[in-house]
Amino acid sequence: MAAPLLRQFNRQHYHIRDSLLIPTRDGASVSAIVVRPRRQQRPLPVIFFFTIYTDGSNLCIAKEAADKGYIGVVANTRGKRFSPQITMPYEHDGDDARDVINWIIRQSWCNGSIGMYGGSYVGFTQWAAVKDGVPPALKTIVPSAAVVPGFDVPKENNVFMSFVYPWIPYVTNNKFLDNVTYNDRGRWRQMQFNWYRSGAAYETLDSIDGTPNPIYHRWLAHPDYDAYWQNMTTCKEDFARINIPILSTTGYFDGAQIGAMYYYREHLRYRSNAEHYLVIGPYDHLGCQHVPLPYVNGYTIDSVARISIHQLIYQWFDHILKGAPKPALLKDRVNYQVMGTNQWRHVPSLRQMNNDTLKLYLSPQRLVRQPAADTVFMPQQVDLSDRNGSFTGNYIHSPLSGSSINTANGLVFVSDPLPASMAVNGSFLGRLQVIPNKKDVDIGINLYEQTPDGQYFQLSYFIGRASYAASLEKRQLLTPGSVNTISFSNTRMISKQLAKGSRLVVVINVNQNPFEEINYGTGKKVSEETMADAGGPVQLQWRTDSYIEIGTHP
Repeated sequence: MAAPLLRQFNRQHYHIRDSLLIPTRDGASVSAIVVRPRRQQRPLPVIFFFTIYTDGSNLCIAKEAADKGYIGVVANTRGKRFSPQITMPYEHDGDDARDVINWIIRQSWCNGSIGMYGGSYVGFTQWAAVKDGVPPALKTIVPSAAVVPGFDVPKENNVFMSFVYPWIPYVTNNKFLDNVTYNDRGRWRQMQFNWYRSGAAYETLDSIDGTPNPIYHRWLAHPDYDAYWQNMTTCKEDFARINIPILSTTGYFDGAQIGAMYYYREHLRYRSNAEHYLVIGPYDHLGCQHVPLPYVNGYTIDSVARISIHQLIYQWFDHILKGAPKPALLKDRVNYQVMGTNQWRHVPSLRQMNNDTLKLYLSPQRLVRQPAADTVFMPQQVDLSDRNGSFTGNYIHSPLSGSSINTANGLVFVSDPLPASMAVNGSFLGRLQVIPNKKDVDIGINLYEQTPDGQYFQLSYFIGRASYAASLEKRQLLTPGSVNTISFSNTRMISKQLAKGSRLVVVINVNQNPFEEINYGTGKKVSEETMADAGGPVQLQWRTDSYIEIGTHP
């Protein structure tokens, strides 16, 4: 009964073209939907959404734009819906999005102004669209939780992550989405644990699953952040050409925060006067794109953080494309919510989030304000061929707080109690000095607040390959038996008020679990290493002039 009523409603309120094929410069085509308000009397600005996720929500996205006084255009990645080509995630989206923009601007219903928005993959497609310069009609982009292929997905700090593996058949098995395969959690769990227990090479995941996955192997062929990845989206000097106003949103507990913050930092690095606004708060991957829930991973967010990001995005469009006032929340370029204070703060730059830096040095089982007068080495030993112990957990925890922490393969360092409450603001970074017995190692670093009542709250974490500490673009193996420097900064930022009497806790582990590559340290390509390459245990000697730094505010 509902279907004919819906069709009648659509005919009464919209002009819908839902079967368009838009040609691309190289002879391919992309599938698109265009929705215009039925009572449209003049050309209107266009809201353009470019996505690999082809389902019924695409029409709703375009209709919503029409309801708000725009033309709604949703186009799909090459190979999706009615496009006859093969889908290759990330590889053609930038060029194809530009071709759709050029098609839109030639239509009589477009007034010459286009805005783009969307999160995760759709955040990436916006940055990909401006890689070679901003099309004149594109007046703004609003990327949320935007991923950077090769940088934070399918690998982070050049450690490949298996959670992405089921996503490949999800978006490529058919012209729409293969929800049945993607949601078969038992299948993927079995694949991951069978691989882990077997000690086989990481590149054999598809053999263990029993279904060839050529895209997976295409990605594994590029362990560096090399030209293959950099050609997919805005990179380096590309940012200097991006001269339109931008609004970026992400969350402290957004799995894609590293990607979103990469775009933000690099844009300001190459174009210091960029009109680029950031909104970040205690949100997860979906919350920073839409409407956050009152809680995230068991933590109840402050009432002022319970805003509609989606509504904010359309307020931004009204500001840029229709001349409405700027959204009230955007009081400065960086707008961040301080967890535990029920307040937003607004500063001109990320650097100005902090008025002090807390530097803490590693000492046996402690974090101290001054390095030891005499250099001491702290030993750590991990047998990567042992599959009977606990797993490392270098990811966003759920719940975020609890009475214990995961110390698998780890050394624990604890600070003295804080003499007064303070806010930690921004990312944490550090420089570690270590003598290894292997040519490489993947490390995890987890940062916690231990409250006076003994509860632990995860503040941030790092996972990365030591051989890429100096540059993600070129592997530089460690020198066994000598002191090596491992610097890290590509961590997740947070702003949270810490209580007087709380302690900071750092856990440094050797990454080993069923959900990421395992680096056995031979110096060979990690995806080809097997448990037979483990040899003896990993032995690390951490020096006491190693430190971490955390931005703070009273």
